[in-house]
Amino acid sequence: MTTSRLSCIRLASASPRRRDLLAGIDIGVEIRPVSIDETPFEDESPEAYVSRLAHEKASAGHRPGGMPTLGADTAVVRDGEILGKPSSAGHAAAMLHSLAGRTHEVMTAVAVHGAAGLLSACVRSRVTLRDIGAEEIEAYWRTGEPADKAGGYAIQGRGAVFVTHLEGSYSAVVGLPLYETAELLSRQGVPLWNHPVS
Repeated sequence: MTTSRLSCIRLASASPRRRDLLAGIDIGVEIRPVSIDETPFEDESPEAYVSRLAHEKASAGHRPGGMPTLGADTAVVRDGEILGKPSSAGHAAAMLHSLAGRTHEVMTAVAVHGAAGLLSACVRSRVTLRDIGAEEIEAYWRTGEPADKAGGYAIQGRGAVFVTHLEGSYSAVVGLPLYETAELLSRQGVPLWNHPVS
């Protein structure tokens, strides 16, 4: 368990990206990852999938009477198909080849379980990548960055050089839509402006 001095919510995730995004708006977190089955249901839409996982994470990590608990999930979606994290260099290359030179969707759902119940939002963004050659994809894999990233790239890292256009929320593509998250936290009574900066 990792606890910030100004913890005001529980984060049901070990994602350093979500932790850093929350820190950027001065929301301290108590990190309490939860383990849930992330296998999509048969015929489950990508939006229903990420929303369900966000709900399950927030609910699994919530303790009655405790701090609000935030769960989130992000999916890279190509032609209605969810692209997960690559299992190998070849898998990562295949995903990036399939995304290169075209536009795909990134869906991120966030849920906050607290005094106001279970509140949630889902954000859809569209990301366009330029053409990417095989040698460049291989070099990118060797950086280690794609290994744990949905779709095999990170918009907040070196993968940004592939992105030609973003329509929607940058922070949602990274892993947490901050506008919607702030709205949900406010509805759960989490102060956004009236606590000291660490």
